Amino acid sequence: MSRYLFDNAAVQTAGRFSVLESRYDTASRNALARTGLGPGWRCLEIGGGGGSLGDWLGELVGPEGEVTVTDIEPARAASRRRAANVRVLRHDITRDPLPGDGFDLVHARLVLLHLPERQRVLERLAGALRPGGWLVVEEFDCGWTPVLAAPDDNSVLLFERLHGSLLALLEKSGAEPLWGRHVVRAMLRAGLTEVTATTYAEAWPGGGEGIGLHRANTGQVAHDLAELGVTADELDAFLALLDDPRFVVNSYPLVSALGRRPGERTSR
Repeated sequence: MSRYLFDNAAVQTAGRFSVLESRYDTASRNALARTGLGPGWRCLEIGGGGGSLGDWLGELVGPEGEVTVTDIEPARAASRRRAANVRVLRHDITRDPLPGDGFDLVHARLVLLHLPERQRVLERLAGALRPGGWLVVEEFDCGWTPVLAAPDDNSVLLFERLHGSLLALLEKSGAEPLWGRHVVRAMLRAGLTEVTATTYAEAWPGGGEGIGLHRANTGQVAHDLAELGVTADELDAFLALLDDPRFVVNSYPLVSALGRRPGERTSR
């Protein structure tokens, strides 16, 4: 049975959300801006996480627009001070009816890769658009994280072993770690037009902010890693490596794909 590997109620969630917001929000904002996003737009943010992008969308669409932010566990987004035009809902995209339709923009970041029914969910999101509306789906390609520098060869092997075990856990839970490289094709299959994509990545040195994502993720699933044969000593060595400035790894590449629902945008 599939399950979401990274429970948003876990203590490590705050650290994960902090990294995602600080290292990837700029790339996400740039992708969203390419849709022509502006005042008066109706937006749906699926899997809003900490809520930073939902708040930003609320600023862009202004008081005449509206933003609906959903998450399976929305407590962190709901705890933020937000504008009156931004609402936060508890919502499971795989089970619950969508909170409306006819949206100008639907956005999901790092959601579909965790869902076995990802293609069906993407098609649901595309169907929630008004004619001419935009779907923006952003996903990691977790298969391209080369080590860029390391104190020795054993450090490279250690990272690759631990990270490979993490990807195996994701696959066991029903996720697709390589989903980022398939998103464009999936959007075309869903009947979207004007499909384009950009990819953002950066170097993450040990002890830096970005590499903390690996710390949060491995810390949350330490028990599961042990069941795969990862020893306590290996995990301790891996966590120490993440603090070593001589170690540098490529970030997860974020593929930001945009597609448009066919038809002319209708007036309100």
